[in-house]
Amino acid sequence: MIIDSHCHLTYEPMFSSIDETIRKAKENGVDYLLTISTEDKSFGSILDIINNYKSVYGTYGIHPHEAKNHKEIKFKNIIDKINKNKKIIGVGETGLDFYYNHSKKKDQISLFLEHIEASKQLNLPIIVHTRSAETETLDVLKKASNRADLKILIHCFTGSKEFAFKLLDIRAWMSASGVVTFKKSKELAATFQKKKKKKILVETDSPYLSPEPLRGKSNEPSNIIHTVKFLSDLKKISFEEFSKITSENFFHLFGNLN
Repeated sequence: MIIDSHCHLTYEPMFSSIDETIRKAKENGVDYLLTISTEDKSFGSILDIINNYKSVYGTYGIHPHEAKNHKEIKFKNIIDKINKNKKIIGVGETGLDFYYNHSKKKDQISLFLEHIEASKQLNLPIIVHTRSAETETLDVLKKASNRADLKILIHCFTGSKEFAFKLLDIRAWMSASGVVTFKKSKELAATFQKKKKKKILVETDSPYLSPEPLRGKSNEPSNIIHTVKFLSDLKKISFEEFSKITSENFFHLFGNLN
C-alpha cells in the first residue's frame, strides 16, 4: 500500500483525465490519495471528486499565494467548509511563502493563523507550505503548539537540516516529494536518511515535481513509486516495508480511512 499524501487532482492535466489518473495510481499500488485545496473556488470540484472516487480524500485551505484574495476567510469559515463532508480530513494547504511574495507577508501570516485555529478546534492535521520562510513558519507553529497539541505536516519538505531538527520540537511530520530524487538534492536526501522513519510521509505534489527519471514531465500520483523506491534504498529497507511504514504514518496522523 502507498498513500499519496499531497496531490492536486483539480489541476490540469489530471482533472480532465481523472478516471485514467486514478486507475494508473491504483495499478501502481497507490491505494489512497489526498487531494489538496489551495483556493475556495476549487473546493466544489474537490467535493465532487471525493464523492465519486472511494480512494480519494480531501482537504480545505487557502495557499499562501492566494491570501490576498481570501482576506475574508476566518477559522469559522474553514470549519464550516470542512464539516461539509467526512472525507475532508485535513486543513490546508496553508503556510508562508516569502520566495514569490504573491501576497503580503502580513496577509499570509493572518490567514495562516486562521487555519491553525481551525486545525485546533477540529483536531485535524494542518498541511503546511513553507518557502523562504523557515524562521517565521517555525515561530508561528511553536507559539501555536505551545497552547495546543497541533498535528503538523510540513508538505514537500525541502528545508535545511537545522529546520528539520527544530521541527522535532513541535512533533511535526515531514512529507517527501520527487524533489528528494533530484541529483542536486544530496543535502535533502541526507536529511531524510537521518529522519526517523515514523515521521515521514510521501507525496507527489502532482502535477508538479515529477521525480527522477521523469523530471520535467507533468507529474501524477502513479509516479510516487519512484520516490518510494529512492527513499527505501536510502533507508536500506525494502520498497514494501517503506511503503507500509509511510502508510501507517499517514493513518497515525490523519486517522483510519473508511
